[in-house]
Amino acid sequence: MSEYAPTMRDARIDVTTVIAAVGRRLPRIVFVTLLVLGAAFLVLTMMPRLYESSASILVEPRSNVYTRAANEQAPTSGGADASVVSSQIELIKSRDTLLGVIDKLDLRSKPEFNGSQSGFSPLAVVMQLLGRGSTPISVDERVINTLYDRMTVIQQRDSRIISILVRSTDPQLAADIANAVAEAHVARRAQLSLSDTAEASDWLRQEIERLRTVVSEAESAVAKYRVDNDLYVGANNTSLLDQQLSTITTQITSAQERKNTAQSRAAVIRGLLERGQPIESVADARNSAVVQQLSQEKARLQGQLAQLSATLLSNHPNIRALNAQIAELDNRINQEGYRVAAALEAEAQVEADLEASLQADLSRFKATASTATQDTVALDSLQREAKAQRDLLEAYLLRYNEASSRADAGSALPDVRVVTEAAPSVTPAFPKTALILAGVGIVTFAVQFGAVVFGELMSGRALRPIEPYAWERTGRDEPAIVAQPEPVEPPHEEEAVDEEEPVYDEAPVYDEPVVQAYEVAPQEIEADPVYEEPARPAAFAYVEPDAAQAASENARRLLQELADRRNQRDAARAAMEAAPEADAVAVAPIASPAPRFATGMIRYADLAADLVLGKTHLLLLADHGNSEPARRMADALTADGLAKGLSVVLVDAGSGRTGDAPGLSDLSTGQAGFGDVVQKSADQTFAEVAWGQGDTVDRSSARPSILIEALGDIYEVVIVLTGRVGGRSTLPVFADLDGRVVLVTSEDEDSGTAETLRKQLLDAGLPRVEISALDEAVAA
Repeated sequence: MSEYAPTMRDARIDVTTVIAAVGRRLPRIVFVTLLVLGAAFLVLTMMPRLYESSASILVEPRSNVYTRAANEQAPTSGGADASVVSSQIELIKSRDTLLGVIDKLDLRSKPEFNGSQSGFSPLAVVMQLLGRGSTPISVDERVINTLYDRMTVIQQRDSRIISILVRSTDPQLAADIANAVAEAHVARRAQLSLSDTAEASDWLRQEIERLRTVVSEAESAVAKYRVDNDLYVGANNTSLLDQQLSTITTQITSAQERKNTAQSRAAVIRGLLERGQPIESVADARNSAVVQQLSQEKARLQGQLAQLSATLLSNHPNIRALNAQIAELDNRINQEGYRVAAALEAEAQVEADLEASLQADLSRFKATASTATQDTVALDSLQREAKAQRDLLEAYLLRYNEASSRADAGSALPDVRVVTEAAPSVTPAFPKTALILAGVGIVTFAVQFGAVVFGELMSGRALRPIEPYAWERTGRDEPAIVAQPEPVEPPHEEEAVDEEEPVYDEAPVYDEPVVQAYEVAPQEIEADPVYEEPARPAAFAYVEPDAAQAASENARRLLQELADRRNQRDAARAAMEAAPEADAVAVAPIASPAPRFATGMIRYADLAADLVLGKTHLLLLADHGNSEPARRMADALTADGLAKGLSVVLVDAGSGRTGDAPGLSDLSTGQAGFGDVVQKSADQTFAEVAWGQGDTVDRSSARPSILIEALGDIYEVVIVLTGRVGGRSTLPVFADLDGRVVLVTSEDEDSGTAETLRKQLLDAGLPRVEISALDEAVAA
């Protein structure tokens, strides 16, 4: 997880040793390869040369406009049907097709196919001695089996093309066989098509003879039924009764129209007369000769009255005489209007009588038509049957004529045709000497090379142990990394206790760890005013100190926990040194690395650069002071990492500020899951893990350290705030994760006190502790 983490003790493959081993055995590898190539070449030269030729057949429906029927549509070529092509392939490889080719080319006399060229076979002799000799077969079977083995029929990809590939020792014979197979298949398909047409013609002829008799009987039945039931047909193929009903219905409709018209005209005239209005505007009154004469006389008198009214008064005798004459004319016009209305009413009555007469005739014809309709239903059934038989007969006649003409002329086209004829090949298809020799040489060389490498790995000569990195104590503050230290003499017992700090993959836990306490002055470490002392075993029970000793006691507990972890690692180291010598034979002796102590300050710029460059992956920030400088430095480091495009997660493991969201304290007590505590920041730029809703972090739980390890696999930078150094600090929880521990101080803190605290943390078992000032982070 970090550059400060110890490298796992493992072995690596020494490529130089492997290459040297291969180089030492290279002459033997080359000799064996050449020997195998020579043997393969001799075998290939003794094998017969086979030449391959191919012919191609196209499968598609064929039609000719001159041979196609008049009402027959041209076949459409759809997409390639795999089942149709597969059926054609099976027909090509069928026994009947191959027998025709054998007879045409006389393959029974060819030694290559009749088995006379097989020669002596040691395997056949051994099988005969064991009683498993081959059963004798006929010449035809032997030739067919040989031809089947030498012939390959395949479909070209995504097409209707079928390729026929034939191999033979004679290139001309291979081409002849391929062409013969293709021609035999085309001829067979044509013959099948012609036979189908002939069979269809025979069937159509039999059906036509039967249908002629059926049609004649059906038409005779229709004519006899029409005569027996007086179902005569008039114009437009309509019965006489239907024509009479249609005529009477038309006459009734006309009479009703005339009656209604006359009644309406009479009603209009009478209405005008009753209201005292003139009737000259009505067409019937205006067409009357009497009304016309009276209207003309009235118009003349009205003209005289208008002339005299200009000079005479209304009571003048002439004026009064003219008014009397005009009134008499109006009375006579009204009388004539009553006469016209009476005439129209008489006409309407005549039309009503006619309508009644026609309705009587219609009722009589309907009674007659009810019986005729029932007879017509039976007649229609007979006519439909006769028509159906007649249509079928005509269709069969047309098809029979077409089939007979195509069968006699031999014009049926098969659904296959040869598109490519085979030609003799000039190069053998088998064996491919160059390709086979190349493959044999590559395989032989690869097998020998792999055997050499496998032997070196299994013997352990190509394996080299991987030395762990170690920090060397020097007189400088900067650490020195030793990739592979040389073996050194073991130190004296007194020095080993003080200086050596071996690195292990994980620290074993023992039942009774050695506890070592350290006294720290109260002025050196700040007290934790809100810390609540958890339950401790009886062996570590103590009396509550006074206020002056609170700070010292909090720091003492932190250092005591770190010392416990260091003592556990020392005990594990002693157990490993006491192991039997047999366990150490398989691995070369490795010198114990020097302790990873370092001293001095680290600048914020260097710390940020290590994060950006990937030298530091897990960073544990501890506060030295009351102003929480680590939080502000973490914010600055997070901003720098995000500016460089890194994925950052910030874990609050020491603030103690509870909130609504679940956090690390809830995870340690099992009240929240791993996926519940990781949240996005407010600006959605980085991930963060809050303190949570609990008061303290359960130090005995492994869930917090598991969470940090999982976050280290996901994010590029993991920053953990362990809180102020004291009794509630979570620094011991993450001390075994090989993170980089930085003690953050503010500008108002004493640097000497921070240095003293750093040394005490180193003595308590932390492999590396550095000090960084907050003022540098703020300035940066």
